[in-house]
Formats: sequence, C-alpha cells, structure tokens
Amino acid sequence: MNSRSLGKSLGAFAVPLGVVMIIMLLVVPVPTWLLDILISVSILFALVILLTTMFARRPLDFSVFPSLLLVATLFRLGLNVASTRLVLSEGYAGQVIQAFGHVAIGGSLIIGAVIFLILVVIQFVVVTKGAERVAEVGARFTLDAMPGKQMAIDADLNAGLITEDEARARRADVSAEADFYGAMDGASKFVKGDAIAGIIIIVINLIGGIAIGVLSQGTSIEDAVNTYSLLTIGDGLATQIPALLMAVATGMIVTRSNSDSDMAADSWKQLSQSSKGLLIAGIAAIGLALVPGMPPLTFLLIGGGLILASRAVTRKSKSDALAKAREGEQAAIAPSADTPEELMEQMRVHALEVQLAPDLVDLVSGADDDLLGRVKALRRRIAMEYGVVIPPVRTRDQIELPPATYVIRIAGAEVGRGTAPVGRVLALGEDLDSLPGEVVVEPVFGLHGKWIPAELRYSAELTGATVVDRGSMIITHLSSLIVENAARLLSREDVRVLTEGVKQVSPALVDELIPNLLSLSEVHRVLQGLLAEKLPINDLPRIYEALTLRAKVSNDPEGLVEAARVGLGPAVVAPHVVDRALRVIMIDPMLEQEMLEALRPSEYGSQVLFDQVKAQAVLTSLQNSVTGAEQLGVTPVLVCAPALRPAVRRMVSAQTGGIAVLSYNEVTSMDVAIETVGVVRAHDSIAV
Repeated sequence: MNSRSLGKSLGAFAVPLGVVMIIMLLVVPVPTWLLDILISVSILFALVILLTTMFARRPLDFSVFPSLLLVATLFRLGLNVASTRLVLSEGYAGQVIQAFGHVAIGGSLIIGAVIFLILVVIQFVVVTKGAERVAEVGARFTLDAMPGKQMAIDADLNAGLITEDEARARRADVSAEADFYGAMDGASKFVKGDAIAGIIIIVINLIGGIAIGVLSQGTSIEDAVNTYSLLTIGDGLATQIPALLMAVATGMIVTRSNSDSDMAADSWKQLSQSSKGLLIAGIAAIGLALVPGMPPLTFLLIGGGLILASRAVTRKSKSDALAKAREGEQAAIAPSADTPEELMEQMRVHALEVQLAPDLVDLVSGADDDLLGRVKALRRRIAMEYGVVIPPVRTRDQIELPPATYVIRIAGAEVGRGTAPVGRVLALGEDLDSLPGEVVVEPVFGLHGKWIPAELRYSAELTGATVVDRGSMIITHLSSLIVENAARLLSREDVRVLTEGVKQVSPALVDELIPNLLSLSEVHRVLQGLLAEKLPINDLPRIYEALTLRAKVSNDPEGLVEAARVGLGPAVVAPHVVDRALRVIMIDPMLEQEMLEALRPSEYGSQVLFDQVKAQAVLTSLQNSVTGAEQLGVTPVLVCAPALRPAVRRMVSAQTGGIAVLSYNEVTSMDVAIETVGVVRAHDSIAV
C-alpha cells in the first residue's frame, strides 16, 4: 500500500473516530492535561476553518462546511461539559482555562467580567444572529432562483452554446448550490443554539461553583467568587473564542459570492478602485488632525497614507488605460481575424428565430410563463405529432423593435409579428365592452380580443371571455407558423437522420429505396410535399414502402407524393373525421370531367388550365359551399378524382383558407360515414 492510499484510509477513519471521541467527552471524565490539548485543538480548528472560508473563491469550494460546523459545535459542547465537570469537582480545569481567566480579569474582576459580557453580546447578538438571518435569506433566494438558472442552462443547450456534458455539469452545480445553502440554513440554527448553551453553561459554572465552594468546601464567599469567576470567565473565553470564529466563518461563507479570486484579492481590488474616495478620506483625516484635542500625528499619518494610496491608484489607472490604448492600436494595425470560418458563422442565417423587444425580455427570466421552457415543450410536441424535429429556436432581444413587439423569423425572413404588453393578458370573446383597452385581432385565429391588466383576469373570465397569458399567445403563434412552414424547416440533413433511424428498424426497406430507386433529395422533396399539406411523416416505414412501389414505375415528384398519401391511408383522413363522419364538398361530375380534359403538366406540377372567368366561378362556388358548411358548424373537405387532386389543391389553397383536398381513394380508405355538405359548379355561385 503506497502513502497516498494509506492517507486516504486514515482520512476515512479519522472523522468517524473523532465524532465518537467527541460523544465520549459528554460522559467520560477528562484529565486536565488532555483538556488543555483539546481546547487548543478547538481554537486552532476554528481558526483554520475561518481562514479557509476567506480564501475560498466560491461557497461550493468549501461545500463540507455545514458538516464541519456541526462537528465543531458538538466538539465545543463536549468541551463545555468536560470543563464544567472539572470546575465544579476540582476547582481547577487546566492551564489554558486558567490562563484565559487571568488575561481577561487582569487586575480587576469587575472589568474582566464586563469585557467578557461584551464579548458574549457581540458573539450572540451581532455575529450569530446576523449569520443566521443571512443563511436563511440566502437559502430562500437560491431556491427561488433555481428554476430560472435551470431554464437558462436549457436555453443555452437548445441554442447550441454549450454541450450536453457542460449542461449536465452546470445543472449539478445549481443543484449543489441549492443543497449547500439549504444545509447552511439548518446549520446556522446549531450555531445559535451553541451560543445560547454557552451562556447557560457560564451561569451554571458561576452559580454552581460559588455554591459548592461555600457549602461543600467551606471557603469564604469572597474566595469562592474570585476562584470560580476566574475559572468561569476562562472557560467561557476558551469556548466562546472558537464559537465566535465559527460564527464569523458562517457569515462569511454565506455572504461570499462566486469570484475568480479569493476574498483578500477581491477586497483590495475593489476598495482601491476609486482614487477619489481614497483622496477625500485622506483629506478628511488631515482635517480631523486639526481639531483641538485630537491626536494630530495619528490622523496625519493615516491621511498621508490614504493620499499616497490615492496617487498610486491614479497612476495604475493611467498605466492600465495606456496599455489598453496600445492594445487597441495594435489590434487596429494587425489584420482582423476575419477567417472564412468566423465570417461564415457571422453570416449564418438561423432556421428559426424569435426576436423580442427589450421590455419583453422578462418572458425568458425563469418566471411562470417562461418562453424558453415552453419552446422546448413545443419542439417535443411537434416532433411527436408530425415526426419532424424542428431546429433549435434562437431567442434574443432586438432593440429596434417597438415596445411590446415580438417577431418570428424563418430562415432570416419575417413570417409573423405580434404584441404582448408587459403586465397584461389577452381576453378573447364576444362581449368585451366592459373590459378596458383597445380591440386587437389575435394573429393565429383572427379572433377579436383586448389586452387587459393581469389583475382583471378573474373579472374577464366571469364575463365568459377566454384569457390567455403572453407566453401562451406567443407559443401558439409560433406553433402555427412552424406547422405552416414545416416543409421549409425540414432540411436534407434532417431527412438523412430520419432515414438512419428507419434503417435501424427496417434496413432492407431503406437499402432497396435509397439510393437504388430514389436519391435522398427526391425523398426530401416528397416529405416536404407531405408537410406542406400538414400531414405527419412520423410513419416513415409506411411512406418508404409506398415510395418503393411507386418509384419502380415512375419517379415523378407529384406521383410520389400521391403514392405516399395513399400509403398513409387513414392517417390522411382521420384529422377531418368528427363523430365517425366525414363532411365533404363534391365537384359536379360535368365540371370534374372538364377539369380532367383541361389538366396539363407543368414545371411546378399539374395544373387545370381554365380561363379566368371560369376559374373564378369555380372558386366562388367553392367559397360559398365552405361558408354554408361553416354556418352549419362543420369543417368540410373537398373531394375529387385522384388524378385531379394535386392540381385542384394548387388551384384552391390560396383562395379558400387552405381547405383540405382529398381524393376518392383516400376517402374510401377509412370506414366512416360520408356526408355531402356542398357541390362545386362552374355555371353559378350557388352551393347545393
């Protein structure tokens, strides 16, 4: 066994053995020579802990402090019991206590007692109570800030600023910090109890010693008072000094903030940062030297020292400023670090970005409506519903935006904008006249609402209004835009990753399709076509099976998309089924035949080449049918022949609010009741 292993073994047994010995102090008598050693160890142990807290850069560097505080407190209580036993039984408790008593009392018992009482008051009222309060407040603030810190870590991880390992380490630090301050809040109560116990033991020693000296030993009251007062004060100092050191260490560790240097370096650096402050203090000291009765030499020396320190700080500030100026000149002369990698990073356009006005930054501060946490949940929901992992959402402030404004960008282009006033919630409903504020239009569903003060939320709900907080409104807007632009957000790399996932489950399927029949870019185009019609692509094996069969006949993009839709089958129809019924709008058979005859292929897919008048008549008839169905409280779909479906969708999608267009094959793939709620005709605009 080497020396390092031996040291670890001894260290592992030293602490438990020490705790057992401390407990034995409470019941086993201790000789005076051993008590002297233990009191000396207690004082030096407290001094080492105090110095360690001063040189710790952050509280977690001394995370074992709460446990050591409990051990030191128990140690002092054991020494109190041992010394009390010797004082009351033998009238002598060793040289250390005797020496402390003589030093404190000096030539006057009254003066020594007063000084000792002042020390007790300082230790209990000032240091111990203050440390206890600071520990309590620190624990409360640390626990309150914990969710915000964790969300900030998640935001950095989602933005790609840190790795998973770094995020895990930072989460562990946040958890350890909360545990530390929670432990310090409890440990500070032991420090307070130790101070109270010390005062009670002092009173017992004094009264009990005098009573034993007078009643049992037959000494005079004066001799008993002198003897036991000296021992009591000596014993009190021997235990109160380490208790005071531990209380100071407690207050220092809980008030210590994270820093790159120790307390001494930080104190000197921050106290010497203002040369004017040092100069004014020096002039004030010299002014006090001129006051009659004041010691002039003392104040002149102090004032001169402060003025010299002020001049030194001024010279250092000038030298630092000159050094920075030279560095700036050298940086200007030297070629800028405009490497291609750095320029490409600055040029990079983020796939998805949310810009917030400066007054909306509170939405990402860790509050209940924190935006970052909701964005994370949104990404997970969209991945589960649509089978596509959207890129990380970059959230940042933009000082150029008007107050309370947010902007959503996709690939650098603005796709949505809205407002979310601070301290307000959005009330949506019909009867909003009784609520204050201007009427606004909600950006997702086009509903009318009002931004009302948050304290009126309950009143708005009583009127029947639906109340939405700012974070929910922004997330709803973002979700709608993501679904609408899912095809743009799906990258070639995403398709590769998704394909690798399918290959792990069905390797033969992927090997047959890619690249033998279709390239990755062609599969990418098909998946984009499905997402453009808001169809999920999470059932990739079924999609790839349909593509494999179709690609053996033709690799026409439009035909591949239609084959994938048929392969999905009921998944295409199910979102439109309500109460086991599908409400459809049909196309008049004569009109449908005319569309088939006018169907022509083009570079952008098949199109129905009608003249402008006829095309407008068809769209008007369809719009009337949709309006009539909506008045009945149903959301219909348009049904047509399979060959017409892509062209019809391309024709009507921009004019009718994006009505879903299904083929006869897709409708019949699911066993549901079909109800016709309208017919599209070209010769009039009346829905049947």
